[in-house]
Amino acid sequence: MNRQHSRYFSPLNLILAALLASVALPTMAEQNEAPIQVTDETFNCIRDMTKVRGFYVDNLLGDLDGTLEVANSSTGGVYPPGSVVQLVPGEVMIKHQKDFNPATKDWEFFELDVSEEGSKIRKRGFVDVVNRFGGNCFACHVQAKPQWDLICETGHGCEPIPLTKEILTLLQKTDPRCESNPKLNQEEIAKLQALQQALIAKDKASK
Repeated sequence: MNRQHSRYFSPLNLILAALLASVALPTMAEQNEAPIQVTDETFNCIRDMTKVRGFYVDNLLGDLDGTLEVANSSTGGVYPPGSVVQLVPGEVMIKHQKDFNPATKDWEFFELDVSEEGSKIRKRGFVDVVNRFGGNCFACHVQAKPQWDLICETGHGCEPIPLTKEILTLLQKTDPRCESNPKLNQEEIAKLQALQQALIAKDKASK
């Protein structure tokens, strides 16, 4: 850079620095106080999240480290606001700010329709969301011992869900929202087809 350009560049840098310094960027605490907006676009391929044992997590406020710290703790803890916990593509839990809904420890439950086009929120709420197997999400998760912050895993106190670990893995690896999914063998395909037929039969019986 020649001297003439440098003569104008330095004052410009100072002006820009002063302008940036005057902009009050929101702190993490302020972000955690703002309402968390959740729309269809909030949800994407489950495998784009961070895997913890058999489930996936994320944080809508950027505090993934805080979410992972609790998820990986052997003694439990309280998940930070913005935490997302997901076991299968069609069901999600999102943690809102403290006291947003004390009855559910600030967790909101979501039932999704997922396809190659993306996600559609089928139902959302706190104590009244029923999944496609006929189970009330909150009624299941409230059984978790206090230290686990409503998160169900083996040994947490919740009743077992009607899906095997193998089926859960198949559902995760065949999320239609993902750009690429592994090929399934005939046995895996048959198991998913059987599950689909069971869900169809349950939907018909509930009408």
